[in-house]
Amino acid sequence: MADLTEFKALSFDCYGTLIDWEAGIAAVLSPWAKEHGLGLSDEELLVAYADNEAAVEREAPATRYPDVLAEAFRRTGADLGCGVGDEWARRLGESVPQWPAFPDSADALARLAGHYQLIILSNVDRAGFAGSNERLRGRFAAIITAEDVGAYKPAGNHFRALDETLPSLGVARAELLHVAQSLFHDHVPAKREGLSSVWINRRHANPGWGATPEPSGDWSYQAEYPSMGAFADAVDRAFAGA
Repeated sequence: MADLTEFKALSFDCYGTLIDWEAGIAAVLSPWAKEHGLGLSDEELLVAYADNEAAVEREAPATRYPDVLAEAFRRTGADLGCGVGDEWARRLGESVPQWPAFPDSADALARLAGHYQLIILSNVDRAGFAGSNERLRGRFAAIITAEDVGAYKPAGNHFRALDETLPSLGVARAELLHVAQSLFHDHVPAKREGLSSVWINRRHANPGWGATPEPSGDWSYQAEYPSMGAFADAVDRAFAGA
């Protein structure tokens, strides 16, 4: 890992890294499954869901995220042999602002903002992120969403928009560190784009990939942390010793 004090900005994935999107999705899929008599655990439901969301995002990149969620839910229901009605699909589509933040996210962001400019690079729409940021209380120098760039990660649109944004923040590309949980959505394209990154391995205690598809390309990262709190601790130590 390069010296953490050499970076001037951090770009963040949000959902999976700062916001517990698996808990948010499961909070809708689980009662739907029970209503239909499906004896599936939350983890099994998330695995069934994962590839459907990625497929909708790939096939219809300009679709707003609430509609992506609704269509992915419908496809998941079809795969499991149970229809998903409009009310259930809408319930998932509108649920993003209610998804919980990880307990350490707000404090970690507040500490990191004392050392870096913070940037969001997220696969949601602007309204969804605004709702989430009421929980995160983050001070972000720039916010780049799928709605802004007309595509979803792991496509490169977010990263091209990031390159266009950095000069206005006075940050060179080499001074940026990307921070994310998803290997599929973030670390594969970060490697492709030549960006340094750290892995926030939120699922370190769980096997498998959960709501995130298995990575479909090469990935790399410079360091791994089990949580945002652990990463912020490492940053604080680095600057204390600088």
